[in-house]
Amino acid sequence: MSKSVIAVFPGTFDPITLGHQDLIRRSARLFGTVIVAVAAAHHKKTMFTLDERLDAVREVFQPLDNVRVESFTGLVRDFAVLHGAGVMVRGVRSVTDFDYEAQLAGMNKALAPEVETVFLTPDSRFQFISSTLVREIATLKGDVTQFVAPVVHTRLMDKLRP
Repeated sequence: MSKSVIAVFPGTFDPITLGHQDLIRRSARLFGTVIVAVAAAHHKKTMFTLDERLDAVREVFQPLDNVRVESFTGLVRDFAVLHGAGVMVRGVRSVTDFDYEAQLAGMNKALAPEVETVFLTPDSRFQFISSTLVREIATLKGDVTQFVAPVVHTRLMDKLRP
């Protein structure tokens, strides 16, 4: 891969998990700049506000010089084109993820032929982690420390505190 290529890694990150972090850090080794595109998620009810999600992602990636964190609304394709991205990075954990992501990649290719989609699989330690499961386990008072960074865990516990 090229160190001059700008890559976009889009997601809701509600919350950002160790699986997300794994994929973004690996992307940062492959590409010159990785823009973590945090979706406003108008179509979902999120636990964390957009600003809270942006702050958490920025805190996690603060030490990496080639990772930027920005929000977006609308089509991620428009965001990628606006920022001159040549690549969109998507994480794929399972066959179910692949089926959905392949459809998205095809649609994005039709809408923005200049932006390639690259699929990465997470490290086996993180293959089963999803933000949805982390939220559900935490809401039910389960321990999610092994699934999120300490700063994210603190934010999650603060959010769930009565």
